[in-house]
Amino acid sequence: MDGRMMRSMRLREEESPGPSHTASCLCGSAPCILCSCCPASRNSTVSRLIFTFFLFLGVLVSIIMLSPGVESQLYKLPWVCEEGAGIPTVLQGHIDCGSLLGYRAVYRMCFATAAFFFFFTLLMLCVSSSRDPRAAIQNGFWFFKFLILVGLTVGAFYIPDGSFSNIWFYFGVVGSFLFILIQLVLLIDFAHSWNQRWLGKAEECDSRAWYAGLLFFTLLFYLLSIAAVALMFIYYTEPSGCHEGKVFISLNLTFCVCVSIAAVLPKVQDAQPNSGLLQASVITLYTMFVTWSALSSVPEQKCNPHLPTQLGNETVMAGPEGYETQWWDAPSIVGLIIFLLCTLFISLRSSDHRQVNSLMQTEEGPPMLEVTQQQQQQVAACEGRAFDNEQDGVTYSYSFFHFCLVLASLHIMMTLTNWYKPGETRKMISTWTAVWVKICASWAGLLLYLWTLVAPLLLRDRDFS
Repeated sequence: MDGRMMRSMRLREEESPGPSHTASCLCGSAPCILCSCCPASRNSTVSRLIFTFFLFLGVLVSIIMLSPGVESQLYKLPWVCEEGAGIPTVLQGHIDCGSLLGYRAVYRMCFATAAFFFFFTLLMLCVSSSRDPRAAIQNGFWFFKFLILVGLTVGAFYIPDGSFSNIWFYFGVVGSFLFILIQLVLLIDFAHSWNQRWLGKAEECDSRAWYAGLLFFTLLFYLLSIAAVALMFIYYTEPSGCHEGKVFISLNLTFCVCVSIAAVLPKVQDAQPNSGLLQASVITLYTMFVTWSALSSVPEQKCNPHLPTQLGNETVMAGPEGYETQWWDAPSIVGLIIFLLCTLFISLRSSDHRQVNSLMQTEEGPPMLEVTQQQQQQVAACEGRAFDNEQDGVTYSYSFFHFCLVLASLHIMMTLTNWYKPGETRKMISTWTAVWVKICASWAGLLLYLWTLVAPLLLRDRDFS
């Protein structure tokens, strides 16, 4: 009788979570957090998703900071509307100071998220497998990580203004430039995987419908690009002015035609049979978006319909009801959607594109799991948790992944603030810096895509299969 009671008590202890299990979910590995949502998932994927959730949480807070109701409460913070040395008293008014509140709050929120991920960038250098003690930090201790992020956020809002906004603006410019290139690399990878998968389906099913689908989307992307060029010439140029915009649109259109031709050259096709016009059409459409985003930052009212009334390098944001922050113009909304999709793709991607994997510091997605990993997956599925797939080696660079999130934090900061630079008179002004950064990023992206096409031809001693 006593033996049966003891066995039943043991079974209850094993089946019930108990406080120790709850503590392990807070301080232990990533699988505990999302075990009910994604059973038998890879440990590496779940960890990246949780870190991405932290970033999205920061983005949500930043967007909330831009809402008019929250802006009115930001006056209570110590760095808001202080009368410093050399600052005219007129800047204490609602119009001049109010124009800074939401944007400066976004600067501080994104500073906190960038600092959080930069800390992990340094901490996770040279981690080669989950046997490294630092891998436990990467894949666990989520409660304490959240506390660190909250602490950094609170501290960032008490940073004295001074030259913080001006200096952090340039960090945002560099980070956003690099993240635009990362977005393009991810789009190359996505288009490559899409093209390869549909071609494989066409061969397996012996159906022309898959070829028709590829042709349809290729034509659709090129038609959208042509429409974008026409609309940019209509709304962002004038017959007697806006010469910079005309040059930027014409150059990028010419460069896109060149890379599209290069993608279907016979020698390129022989070296890379999977390259084609689908990838080129995706890159062309993205280049047109970056060009549109650049033109929406031009600090001239006649060449930029997105500028608020009377905004220029020497004018003031004003209005009958005072200033109200507005970041939700069309380029910013599209940029935010692309940002969210690309950041999620960073967390979920498992690619077999060797050149992209080399650029993104990731390994090729294995076609089949090893026997031991299959056994681990079965056990994990039964227990409702994820399994460790990095005992023999990490599937992605921990450090580079966090560095991508640092750049993502800086990019979203510039997107939400419309790339406006805090001026010497504490007014947010639009500058040509943003225009040139985006245009140069589009050129660098096209050059990078062209390199992925011609690299096998120029470096014949290397294996690009």
